[in-house]
Amino acid sequence: MRIISDPKQMQDVATKLRLQRKIIGFVPTMGYFHQGHVSLMDYARGHADVVAVSLFVNPSQFGPGEDLDRYPRDFERDRAMAESAGVDILFAPDPAAMYAPDASTSVTVEGVSAGLCGASRPTHFRGVATVVAKLFMLAQPTFAVFGEKDRQQLAVITRMVRDLNIPVTVVGRPIVREADGLALSSRNVFLSRDERDQAPWLNKSLEAAAALAASGIRDPKTILSAARDILAAYAPLGAVDYLEAVDPESMRPVEAVTGPVVLAAAVQFSRARLIDNRLALPAEA
Repeated sequence: MRIISDPKQMQDVATKLRLQRKIIGFVPTMGYFHQGHVSLMDYARGHADVVAVSLFVNPSQFGPGEDLDRYPRDFERDRAMAESAGVDILFAPDPAAMYAPDASTSVTVEGVSAGLCGASRPTHFRGVATVVAKLFMLAQPTFAVFGEKDRQQLAVITRMVRDLNIPVTVVGRPIVREADGLALSSRNVFLSRDERDQAPWLNKSLEAAAALAASGIRDPKTILSAARDILAAYAPLGAVDYLEAVDPESMRPVEAVTGPVVLAAAVQFSRARLIDNRLALPAEA
């Protein structure tokens, strides 16, 4: 596995690969890998000639007072996991190499980024869209793989690629979970023992809400109220940031469950903010 830290070198290598008509599969990450990341690498490995993974804790997607400084990092562990997964190129740049001191250009994806995580983290998706656009310019992938746990991020990137005619196919892959249903996340290491015991109820509450939608209930308030009650009863250590039923493409709240909807939630524990979602399908009319 080749490790590249210089953006220009990454771009030169990618350019040569594309001239050789190689299919480049790309997995953008912030590191501290878990089996969710590995599943994305596995998908890329099965569909590409060359697999490139970026490992970059992007400062521009963290707001004031967020956990940039304490975001978990372990480069040697990540390197070993990427190599074991068959990754060909690990791109691990320094922030100073990615952003000039006087950088003044950013990418904003309106609408789809406004609600959910965008409401409580107003600069987050501008940072995400900007860094992913830059990474696409550098890695020049044929396709890029993202996990569906960050479903709003996936929607933002999909919209950006469409609107800017970026020649990259965006692929979403299913959430990987622990045996008890907790979605894998690098931030799970920050959960206390009691919080870890309660955290799976985030997924269980969304499962229950999805079951109500499948049973024929179309009122989002009724569906979400049931999920909120479950969280209040079984995950009292977490504060609900949001719990919403949104359209899968626009990420805007729906007034009735008449088609597929994303049930999305964020819960803040003492040192970890967890997000999860579930696609709900209404009963056949």
